[in-house]
Amino acid sequence: MANFAKPSAPRFSVEVYQNEFLPEGGRDVHAIVTVTSTGGATATAAHASGGQDAAVVIMVDCSGSMEYPPDKMRGAREATAAAIDTLRDGTAFAVIAGTHEAREVYPGQGGLATAGPVTRAQAKEALRGLRSGGGTAIGTWLRLADGLLRRTPATIRHGILLTDGRNEHEDPAVLRATLDACAGRFTCDARGVGTDWEVKEVTGIASALLGSADIVADPAHLAEDFTRMMEQVMGKEVADVALRLWTPVGAEVRYVKQVSPSVHDLTGRRTEAGPRAGDYPTGSWGDESREYHVCVRVPGAAVGQEMLAARASLVLPGPDGEPRPPLAQGLVRAVWTDDLAASTAISPQVAHYTGQAELAEAIQQGLEARKMGNVDSATAKLGRAVQLASASGNADTAKLLAKVVDVVDAAAGTVRLKAKVADADEMTLETRSTQTVRVKKT
Repeated sequence: MANFAKPSAPRFSVEVYQNEFLPEGGRDVHAIVTVTSTGGATATAAHASGGQDAAVVIMVDCSGSMEYPPDKMRGAREATAAAIDTLRDGTAFAVIAGTHEAREVYPGQGGLATAGPVTRAQAKEALRGLRSGGGTAIGTWLRLADGLLRRTPATIRHGILLTDGRNEHEDPAVLRATLDACAGRFTCDARGVGTDWEVKEVTGIASALLGSADIVADPAHLAEDFTRMMEQVMGKEVADVALRLWTPVGAEVRYVKQVSPSVHDLTGRRTEAGPRAGDYPTGSWGDESREYHVCVRVPGAAVGQEMLAARASLVLPGPDGEPRPPLAQGLVRAVWTDDLAASTAISPQVAHYTGQAELAEAIQQGLEARKMGNVDSATAKLGRAVQLASASGNADTAKLLAKVVDVVDAAAGTVRLKAKVADADEMTLETRSTQTVRVKKT
């Protein structure tokens, strides 16, 4: 593979969308903070260039259920081989076989290999030895991956985890503690293959480790999905970026949520960063754009007054904790007015993403009610989801909903539950419920 000059690191920009006007005494300020990085590696350029400062560990479920049907294990081998072929030269990598314990498949002996023609061939040969057998304890896989990744100086540290079953051989508290320990040390994409795994486990792993989650119902599609995931990892250029919110005396951050390209609540992930400032993790970045819904509660004030409600900055950790200049920043303002039209208007961006968050919640609650046999609640929640998906132009989610309910009137949210729903369709809807669409361009 040819080596070319490494792409330059991306440049960041911050844009703030809000209605800054509040009625007299109004206290809650809402804003959508759009963060964009440009000028870094694209997936194509990343694949062509060498020497990336990255390390990746692939965790493959090898429990006994992976042999039923046999195409799951075969698909996992082929997918892992495809991901290895997608690695850039110079990337550190390893492969783990996961059962009720974790085993190093390649390179072994507690280390990572450096991607190149020879190591790729060796790793793919080692995959031939993958056999299914044993239980499932995902925390052990993550702990081994964490140990391997902590031995590398690479700044971009990432995991890819594939499972086909539930985490039955490990206490849920152990997995939660493992995720808490690994959070901030590496990011991880999680995939469920087939339909016998637990959606909340897979999405919980991805959410805790700032990665993506998805279903691959047909093992024949695993290689394509793994290739796409690895291309995205190879496009990352900057790690450990934090969204820092500074608020003045008397103001407090009520919540911070990533709302695009998917919904993740970051409120509980805050770490203090000096007087009246807190950092919220965003993970690794390449060429991409994400959006965050910020709500700040300010002291009520009289008509005519205004204040800076928050300063949103993007920051990187400095050496020995020393502060670094922000990569970009934007301001959230509050202005009190007696103009009723101005103070009651909702920013289109805020309204859109509030609806997208409600859409995700309605789907999850509706599916849960359906599982519990509560037909009325399930119909109401999934009907509301259909209505929100239609109004926001979220065509992908609308199509998934149509496999679970018969849509009578999308605009009104009138639906009927289908009598029979394929497990794959229900799990796909639940897994992808947090994926959002951007505000329509007008």
